[in-house]
Amino acid sequence: MKLKLPLLLLTLTFITYAYGQSGFPFDNEIREFKHQDSLNFPKPNGILFIGSSSIRIWSDLQERFPDAPIIRRGIGGSEIAQLVNYYTPYVLFPYHPRKIFIYDGENDIAIGKSGAFVAEEFAKLWDMIRQKLPDAEVYYLSIKPSPSRIKYLSEMTDGNNRIKTFLSNKPKGHYVDLSSVIYKKGTSLPDSSLFRADYLHLKKWAKKPGGLTLKYLRMLHSN
Repeated sequence: MKLKLPLLLLTLTFITYAYGQSGFPFDNEIREFKHQDSLNFPKPNGILFIGSSSIRIWSDLQERFPDAPIIRRGIGGSEIAQLVNYYTPYVLFPYHPRKIFIYDGENDIAIGKSGAFVAEEFAKLWDMIRQKLPDAEVYYLSIKPSPSRIKYLSEMTDGNNRIKTFLSNKPKGHYVDLSSVIYKKGTSLPDSSLFRADYLHLKKWAKKPGGLTLKYLRMLHSN
């Protein structure tokens, strides 16, 4: 019995730890991030990119800015509601970043949520960040007009406009307009040539002249 009790306690400890990082969407990806962190935990005051698969597959970000302390934590087909409810203790707050770039909300709308809902969830996320990381600069990357999801464009536009308005008077808050550099010139339709074969994910996030690279990613090198 003396041998069984320590074994039982050890088993319960392991189960409790595992359950703490499971039981929610994409928990396998969270565990992989924790494994990466156990091998080489990012230094504080880095530049954090969080959100859905558009962040996860942005594989050349570090290559484009090799001197910037970039931390990329994109999670599958995640939603901004899931970021608010589940992920921040694992992929945001532990890193104590000085800048946070967020791309999320597109998947929420694709499953039937409204632009108003996305904006409300972002406001919750903003409050969470301000409470725990009051000095961090926050950049919201607007929901991109993906050709495969063009039927949701009105809700995406509404969500973007609401978040833009919300951030307009927030110190350390920045709204990054992706739509204007994705639309075909002179139209309000996305340029499908910028997208991968799925017409959902961009080929190169920062490729187009005048886009994200020139205006905002230069901020990666600023103090």
